[in-house]
Amino acid sequence: MKKNENQLALELPTSPRFGREDFLVSPSNETAWEMFERWPNWPGRMLLLLGPTGSGKSHLAAIWAQRANARVLAAASLQMADLPAIAASGAVLVEDADRAPGREHELFHLINLVQERQAFLAVTARQWPDAWGLQTRDLLSRLRLAPAIEIGEPDDALVRAVLVKLFIDRQIVVDTSVVEYLALRIERSLEAARSIVETLDREALAQGRGVTRPMAAEVLRRMGAVT
Repeated sequence: MKKNENQLALELPTSPRFGREDFLVSPSNETAWEMFERWPNWPGRMLLLLGPTGSGKSHLAAIWAQRANARVLAAASLQMADLPAIAASGAVLVEDADRAPGREHELFHLINLVQERQAFLAVTARQWPDAWGLQTRDLLSRLRLAPAIEIGEPDDALVRAVLVKLFIDRQIVVDTSVVEYLALRIERSLEAARSIVETLDREALAQGRGVTRPMAAEVLRRMGAVT
C-alpha cells in the first residue's frame, strides 16, 4: 500500500547526548576542552566557562561533572539548595549563573563555602560577569578574579561534524551535499544543528523517503531559514 504523504510520523523522544564520546573537539572549543581535561590541576578552585547559547558549554560541563562526581544545579535553584551539603560534596557545577537574578547572596555564599572546604566549582554563563548586572560588589570581585575560559561559536568544521554525527545517531544516511547545504544555512549553533536534524527526521518519516537536498531546502524554507 502506498504511503499517504501526509500521514503522521511516529515521534520517538530524543534528548541531547552529553557523553564524553559525543563531544567533538574543534578550534572553537579546544582550549576549554584542554582546561577541563587538566582538572584537578586547575589554576584555582573555581573556573568560569563562558560561551553563547548552543556553543557546547553545557555538554563540556556535564562531562566534567560526571568525571568529578560533581553536584549539578541551576543557578536559579540556589535559594532552595542546601549549600553547605553541596559544597561538602567536593565538586559543584552551577549552570546559567547569568540567568538567575536575585540569587547573588546564595552564589556568593556557595563560593565562600567551596573555598573553605577546598572543593571545586565550575560555573557556566553566556557572558562575562561584568555583563550580569550584579549588585554585590564582593561577588563581582570574586568572579572577576576567577580563572575563566571561553567557548566561541561553533566553527564551520564543527557544525559539519555535528550534523554528520546527529544524522548517524538517528541512523539517517545522507549525501555529503546535504550536510554542506545545511552547514552553510543554519544558525551557527549546536542547538540549531540538533533542531534541523530532528525536523528532517520527522519529515523523512512522514514522507516515507530519505533525506535529500531538496527536502532540506524545503524544510529550511518553512522554518524561515532561507528565502
